[in-house]
Amino acid sequence: MNTYPLKICLLGYRSNPYSGGQGIYIRYLSKALVDAGHQVDVISGPPYPILDEGVQLIKLPSLDLFEAPNHVTAIRPRHLLSFTDFFEWFSMFTGGFPEPYTFGRRLVRYFQEQQPNYDVVHDNQSLCYGLLKLQNQGVPILATIHHPITSDREIALKNATDWKARLLIKRWHNFLGMQQKVVTGLNHVVTVSQQSRQDIATAFSRHPDQIEVVHNGIDTDVFEPKADIKKAPFRIMATASADQPLKGVKYLVRAMSIVKKSYPQAHLVVLGKLNEDGEIAKLITTLNLNECIKFISGIDNKELVDLYNEASMVVVPSVYEGFGLPAGEAMACGLPVISTNGGALPEVVGDAGIIVPTRDADAIAESIMHLFENPEVCAGLASKARNRILEQFSWQVAARAMVEKYSQVIDEVRAA
Repeated sequence: MNTYPLKICLLGYRSNPYSGGQGIYIRYLSKALVDAGHQVDVISGPPYPILDEGVQLIKLPSLDLFEAPNHVTAIRPRHLLSFTDFFEWFSMFTGGFPEPYTFGRRLVRYFQEQQPNYDVVHDNQSLCYGLLKLQNQGVPILATIHHPITSDREIALKNATDWKARLLIKRWHNFLGMQQKVVTGLNHVVTVSQQSRQDIATAFSRHPDQIEVVHNGIDTDVFEPKADIKKAPFRIMATASADQPLKGVKYLVRAMSIVKKSYPQAHLVVLGKLNEDGEIAKLITTLNLNECIKFISGIDNKELVDLYNEASMVVVPSVYEGFGLPAGEAMACGLPVISTNGGALPEVVGDAGIIVPTRDADAIAESIMHLFENPEVCAGLASKARNRILEQFSWQVAARAMVEKYSQVIDEVRAA
């Protein structure tokens, strides 16, 4: 077993916490590792992460085409001199998602030029060819896969309206071919739940015994009940990207139309962006729910915790979650949670919430009304939720478990 402290490098091809769970993972794991006495650098492409002051950020700039006013015209003459830059632009121009691949090329170049000396390099789901190159050079590599993106692709294809949409979806997910090769070639792979372990094994043809499980953590110092915050009666909260079919928001919206018939004062706050021209916006308008559903984005953790504490309950309508961080954060704040059985959500929620089938608006509505009608059930679930997170999920526990994995990787490389 390796001695302390370790010099750890975390990788993220895009790591802003508002871009999704991967950015949250980078932020909290790096902080917990530093708090445990280790040295941590984060190498990331844009959008860059928000990190604890004890964590060093090493930026690997990309073209960041998602932020360009027009990604088609974002190409510059100097980009033609770089295969990586040109590939990133051309792939985006033709409907692809090149960021994981181009991040890997820039990563290898950085290691060649700077020759950093890390005890272990931990990738956060870029799953790029660059990892295999570094591994072949003797760099101790470990990768976290939160869930196989094949699930996202299949759900998107199922929800596609025509052949053109399906073609674009397949083109966008073309990077999955790279991920397949990388996952089968890596010596060490970690995931965040038993459900994800099985799904990754199926999707990437890797034996479950070759996939370790280290659960995500919840920052129970930040996400906690606030006695001084008054509850907003009949407020329901959800955290989900509105127009990603995987997140199941449309089923929650339909559930709200049912709930409103019995509880006209019920209202929903969704942490996420709403595409005004998207399917969810149209559904909300069709069901005449514009006045009772509000979308909020770009807030910090303090504001998020306040929102959780104002809510009466949280609903997680996802079709699939590799872990279910929003459910865990809500539970840490002492909220009763209604969750689908999608993916790993039952592993997180356990018996401290209400579990309903995926894609079932009626079941969601019935559970919401059940909690409205039974405040004692609400209170009991709220207490169980907080205790479950305190006892079984924390970033400190996750960091200790991850360091054990790091040590195994390091010892194996040194023995080779």
